[in-house]
Amino acid sequence: MTEQLEKYQMHIGGQAIDPASGEWFESYNPYTGKPWALIPRGGKEDVERAVAAASEAFETGEWPSLTPTARGALLRRLGDLIAEKAERLAEIEVRDNGKLIAEMGGQLRYLPQWYYYFGGLADKIEGAVIPIDKPGMFNYTRHEPLGVIAAISPWNSPLLLTSWKLAPALAAGNTMVVKPSEYTSASMLELVKLIEAAGFPKGVVNVITGFGPEVGEPLVAHPKVAKVAFTGGEMGGQAVYQQAAKGLKPVTLELGGKSPNIVFDDAVIDDAVKGAISGIFAATGQTCIAGSRLLVQESIHNEFMDKLVSFASQAQMGDPRSVDTQVGPVTTQPQYNKVLDYIQVAKDEGASCVLGGGPASRPECGDGWFVEPTIFDNVTNDMRIAQEEVFGPVLSVIRFKDEDEAVAIANDILYGLAAGVWTQSIKRAITVSNRIRAGTVWVNTYRAVSYMSPFGGYKRSGLGRENGQEAIREYLQTKSVWISTSDEVPNPFVMR
Repeated sequence: MTEQLEKYQMHIGGQAIDPASGEWFESYNPYTGKPWALIPRGGKEDVERAVAAASEAFETGEWPSLTPTARGALLRRLGDLIAEKAERLAEIEVRDNGKLIAEMGGQLRYLPQWYYYFGGLADKIEGAVIPIDKPGMFNYTRHEPLGVIAAISPWNSPLLLTSWKLAPALAAGNTMVVKPSEYTSASMLELVKLIEAAGFPKGVVNVITGFGPEVGEPLVAHPKVAKVAFTGGEMGGQAVYQQAAKGLKPVTLELGGKSPNIVFDDAVIDDAVKGAISGIFAATGQTCIAGSRLLVQESIHNEFMDKLVSFASQAQMGDPRSVDTQVGPVTTQPQYNKVLDYIQVAKDEGASCVLGGGPASRPECGDGWFVEPTIFDNVTNDMRIAQEEVFGPVLSVIRFKDEDEAVAIANDILYGLAAGVWTQSIKRAITVSNRIRAGTVWVNTYRAVSYMSPFGGYKRSGLGRENGQEAIREYLQTKSVWISTSDEVPNPFVMR
């Protein structure tokens, strides 16, 4: 008996609507390798409708007349609704992207904090009175929203990474058109129902679904879109940046990474082993902050590798809906094939495969897109496996002699999103963290994020920052207001 596929609609102007094309496409469950939902296939006409709705909501009606305090109250109400529906949203994400229920459940229970935090910041956006040097003048600044924001989110943590954009942008007073990944659209189409239930005016948040050339490109290019916030791969980020530049639009880009996770000889080895596992095999390596380059000091290399391989070989694979599963499937079939291709590249380059190295054929993996947790030793930093983002459960181990060499290897990469440092020395923790060119450095931990702490990349890992107070500034522009207090207008032919 064929399973009935759930059929979704887009959300434009406060209404659930069918795509103008009248077409839907299948969304696949990575664990079963089979479709489970039908997603609207949007196009340029849908983009026009969504941007028009967002523009109208920004310019007229209830939204622009709300006080910042009232906007904050709506955001906090949305946080409450997400908290109530966290388990259901997590289950949808697991079904759509194959990540572990333990991880997605934790993410969704934590997600309301973004809306509480930025809801609290909404009425803390303050300008300044400038003690201006011109006599007879009063000068002050105010921070105003940009307008319609296009938010384009990836498939690995759809609601979390969308909320990193949505919460600060709405707190600042903007309106939104959200395009989720074509691989994982369902959870955002569920979240927008909660946005409506929270009481946001119609058109403030619109969700359109479909493929990049058909929806993403016309959305980024639309003249009424004031800014683009994008999370995804480097090639997608470049395309967005180039398109946005034609309209002189600001962008926030959170792109790829090839993060170094550095283990010094004074580290607590058992803790560092867990940190290495967390850095690459949690989330099946499908995270931009994956610690995919493990740098191990030569003097502890053999002992460390023995413990690492032993620990990783015990990872339980299987149904991501089970709380006992530790490594789930790769989210998409193209990504599954890409990961396997990189494993072959590493073998061809001469790296030593000490664990895994191919598709997972365990019975508990069923028909899904599973790759065995894979570790390559004897990797040099000039290999492709060390320089290019794999985005899967593949770890490259690189040896180093001393602190200077570790930092040199860590920085010898086009990316700069994150890094890990494992050491008992507070001096080394500080000095190495200062020397590494990355937007986030974790010491004796890995993969910790918070709504309170700014996140973003150096170099090709992106532009701008998400989270923390810095994030809300990404969605504001500053206006300077001059008021003359002089009794008369001076010489009009001379600049004041």
